[in-house]
Amino acid sequence: MLPVPEVADGREPDRVPAPGRSAACGEPVTVAVAGVEFGWGSSGKLSAVLSALRERSPSPLRFVGLASRLGRPVLAGHGIHRWYDLPDGGTVEDIVASERVRAAVVVLDGPAATALEGAGVPTVFVDSLPFMWSEGDRSTLPLDVTAYCAQQCLELPPECRDVLASVRALRWVEAVIGTPPVTGAADPSPDRPYRRALISLGGLRAPRLTDWSAYPTVVVPAALGALAAHGVREAHVAGNLPADLAGQLIGRTNGELRVTAGALSHGEFLAGLADFDVLLASPGLTTLLEAGSLRVPTVCLPPQNLSQIFNGRFHSRAVDADVRVVWPKDVFCEDEALALRSRGEDEALDLIYGGIGSAGADAVASLQEGILTALLASRKVTDWGALTAGVGAGGAAQVADALLAILGQGPPPA
Repeated sequence: MLPVPEVADGREPDRVPAPGRSAACGEPVTVAVAGVEFGWGSSGKLSAVLSALRERSPSPLRFVGLASRLGRPVLAGHGIHRWYDLPDGGTVEDIVASERVRAAVVVLDGPAATALEGAGVPTVFVDSLPFMWSEGDRSTLPLDVTAYCAQQCLELPPECRDVLASVRALRWVEAVIGTPPVTGAADPSPDRPYRRALISLGGLRAPRLTDWSAYPTVVVPAALGALAAHGVREAHVAGNLPADLAGQLIGRTNGELRVTAGALSHGEFLAGLADFDVLLASPGLTTLLEAGSLRVPTVCLPPQNLSQIFNGRFHSRAVDADVRVVWPKDVFCEDEALALRSRGEDEALDLIYGGIGSAGADAVASLQEGILTALLASRKVTDWGALTAGVGAGGAAQVADALLAILGQGPPPA
């Protein structure tokens, strides 16, 4: 090993009781939290870190959130005292002063971390994708934050190393996920048929994506067709889908496959994951790691973005089976996207988003065949926990300890 997410509907109220607050403990310390507006993975990691902070902090903490509108429902159960929209909710400096913010934890949102540090707030930055960066991304990364926690990965490409070497306070942490590995959990028997499947699409609505509905419109019918052909009887489609689009997509199915749809909170996703025989996931890294911790058979759907290309490859390599699905070459070529990233992530995303936006019926048929092939390959996997085991699962606690050390509530991390 080299050192190297689902959401409930409804809006978060402006004020809820702060976690851990009590008269006996005195006034809580205020911590700002933020996650990048890109899918649900950053908010899932914030959820895991906040849970660890509640468990480990010797004194009460109070949380205020910055931006992160896309992921707020993921954090609905964490008692965020107040959310601030930026820039409409005021400047970072004003928020820090009015809320008396003492420290911050930020997942993948480099500008937010830089702004907080500039406002005098010591910040823990969580980089769950250190394998992604090249010289073209250097200007967007908060290289001088108080603590830069990079999540371990199975492989660190050479072009990332110089960028990470520039980080002032780099520390490597294990996977930041919302559930620890289940002690003694066993992999399902290869002879056990798949009867219930979960299709997880994640957050979908990336900020630079002009038509975010293109991905589910092509992928969901392909996945449902493959599941029906494989003999699956029940499927649930989870993700950031409005009810009308979900109804259209599942309404096209027929035969013996019974399909439901609806968003899942992070807790619901984790609690229910082990009840499904197989997961078909848009390959967000948090989802793959959490599924691995529960040893749930997992097929990687075609990638939505650049990082998911890496994630799917890491996952298939770890479980020693080709359980990932790639787009047809006329949609986009993965190697071409990876080559473009040397100019920065946005160059690669233009290729990926443009290709997905133009995908049509031929792509549905090709993906259905690819998903069915991956389902068959998944029956030969003997260790579904291999990816998670390779990077560990204690990252949420390690990030929490880094923040508590900043607040003087624990020893400095080793």
